[in-house]
Amino acid sequence: MRWNYRLVSAVLVLASIIGLSFALYLEHVQGLEPCPLCVFQRVGLIGMGVIALVAFIHNPISNAFKRFYAFLATLAIGWSVGVAARHVWLQNLPADQVPSCGPGLDYLVDVLPMKTVLQQVLSGSGECALVDWTFLGQSLPVWSLVYFSLILLICLWQLFRNYSTAKQ
Repeated sequence: MRWNYRLVSAVLVLASIIGLSFALYLEHVQGLEPCPLCVFQRVGLIGMGVIALVAFIHNPISNAFKRFYAFLATLAIGWSVGVAARHVWLQNLPADQVPSCGPGLDYLVDVLPMKTVLQQVLSGSGECALVDWTFLGQSLPVWSLVYFSLILLICLWQLFRNYSTAKQ
């Protein structure tokens, strides 16, 4: 089987659905409340999934369009990788260096400009440093970072692959 553009786009859509389904399972079934950094990681995953869905539906013939969609998907999932890396870093800070907990994301969005919200959320807070779920000895942000990094590699491959020899 050849990994044509449309098939890879479908895989990326599926990866987004799986990631979001797992996040929603942890939130609504397991009762894990997402911290602001977790919410921002979801934003990138959703963005990548939507872009991949548009690319799948459009199925462009032009290499320029293919690379454009791949570039946008790479940016979106790159955002999630960056936020997850920041989250892992916060969780590995010594206890005395963890930022204090601030107001919730809903409150920040209601009262502050978006630029300030982004700055405050990305600086992290005490709630983001809390490890409340592990699998094989690693926290959820570590597993998220691994998952998003794998998706990022697929997006980069989609961006830089040679389309001239691949079948449409």
